[in-house]
Formats: sequence, C-alpha cells, structure tokens
Amino acid sequence: MDKIDRKIVNLLQANARASLKELSKECFISSPAIAARITKLEKAGIITGYHSSINMEKIGFHVKAFIQVQLEPRQKQEFYPYIQSIPNVIECNCVTGDYSEIMEVVFPSTTNLDDFINTIQQRFGKTSTQIVFSTSVNHRGVKLAAPQDDNDK
Repeated sequence: MDKIDRKIVNLLQANARASLKELSKECFISSPAIAARITKLEKAGIITGYHSSINMEKIGFHVKAFIQVQLEPRQKQEFYPYIQSIPNVIECNCVTGDYSEIMEVVFPSTTNLDDFINTIQQRFGKTSTQIVFSTSVNHRGVKLAAPQDDNDK
C-alpha cells in the first residue's frame, strides 16, 4: 500500500459512501484510477466491505452487553455455527484468559438478554456478562499513517 491507497482507506473508513469523484478530488488522481485502486484493495482483502452505522436504541435494541463464555476446545465445532446463526450477536471473538470467547450482543430488553444467557449456559457452560451503560468510543476504523520516506529516518 502506498500513500494514496492509505488515504483512500482512511477516507472510506470515514465515509463509505464517498463517491469516486470525491475520492479523486481528495487524492488528486482520476476517478478511474481511484476505482482501480479500490478494486485492488478489495481483491487484496484490505477492504472487506462497506457498512452502515446504526443507532441500535432507535431500532429497539436498548440493551448492549458483553458475554464471556468458558468453552472446552471440543465445543467450538458446535458453538461457532450456533453463534453465527444468532442475529443479536454482533461480534464474537476467541480470546485468551479464563473465558475463551467474548461476544458483543444487543437485545430489546434485559429479559431477552437473560433468556439468551440461560440458553448459552445450558448448552455450553459458564458465562460472565457485563451490561453496557454507555459507550464512549463507538466502533471505528484505524487511521493509517502515510509511509515514511527513507530520507525521514
């Protein structure tokens, strides 16, 4: 990735709906060149998709929580497909520590969250849950710095 690719990634992270014309103006190259670079970034797996950021409370999901699950390695084969099928699980990661999985979930109510936790505990075992009161930093991209010139070292 060169300086222009990094700038394109930064701009798309800030606004995935930016037009080729807008990106072209910011990067000082033609729209076809921007389109070719975006295609290259997609094929390389650097850009993996384009997403909308939704206010979950405004669509009825008032409870956000993080649930940690203690899994045995043999349980992962059943756990992963199950968790992928639950739309309320917005992210799930395999992690180090006492709990092997951590999920970010959203539910309309604490009753719905409790029902889900009970199901997880019955099927897979011990959990630990933290309900979110507020979010100080929402999901965001990572700003890519321009590569340093050899002369700058």
